[in-house]
Amino acid sequence: MLETLTADTVWMLIACSVAFLLGGLVKGTLGVGLPLVAVPLLSLILGGHRAIALVVAPVIYSNLLQALEGGLLKDSVRRFWPMMLAQTVFTVLTIQLTMDLSARDFNQMVAFSVLLALALMTFTPQFTISPRREKWASALVGGLSGLMGGVSSLTGPIIITYLMSLKLQREEFVGCISIIYLAAAVPMYLTMYGYGRMENADLVSSVIGLLPMALGLAAGKRLRTRLSEKAFRRVLYVFLLILSVLLVLR
Repeated sequence: MLETLTADTVWMLIACSVAFLLGGLVKGTLGVGLPLVAVPLLSLILGGHRAIALVVAPVIYSNLLQALEGGLLKDSVRRFWPMMLAQTVFTVLTIQLTMDLSARDFNQMVAFSVLLALALMTFTPQFTISPRREKWASALVGGLSGLMGGVSSLTGPIIITYLMSLKLQREEFVGCISIIYLAAAVPMYLTMYGYGRMENADLVSSVIGLLPMALGLAAGKRLRTRLSEKAFRRVLYVFLLILSVLLVLR
């Protein structure tokens, strides 16, 4: 086995570990960003489909951990269930529709998702959603993020922009978005696996990726406690701008 471990393989393993570490660091600090950081970085090394498969275990574990830590599970489900339901339905439908697309058409849809993400992540929300309209707005956001998730697995930009417009406090933002991400990730990954977009070997590698991701997550969590509310929002805005560049490069 050691004989087949070439220098290129070692460097690839190191690069993948760094991608998971950075994704966990951002996730621990901001409560968002693991797939938005890890998937583009892994795509540069392994390609898009394998990159999506490799983040399955870290995404589910990190969001489950933060969702339980926040103590907002019941309140978040009660408040955002229209978003979660619409997101699940549109994710599953989009995955089914894109299975028959040619490689060129699929790439065009991914490019559209990237451009939409770029537009949203460079836009600082200046609007507010009234409680009376929140359920309808949540359902719309869920549908749009489901479309993006079904094509590229990147559901974050639309949800981040929407939750920022609700002016949630830092820990509330982290807890709510982790629960929403978790509700989106499970059906999305199950559907992708059912349609052959993931292989068992990739899922095993994904579990191994939990270690560097957990190290980054722990470091990010400590960093988050040292940030003021104002600094947290500034870092979040800068993070969105940086990610827009990463998505374009992808």
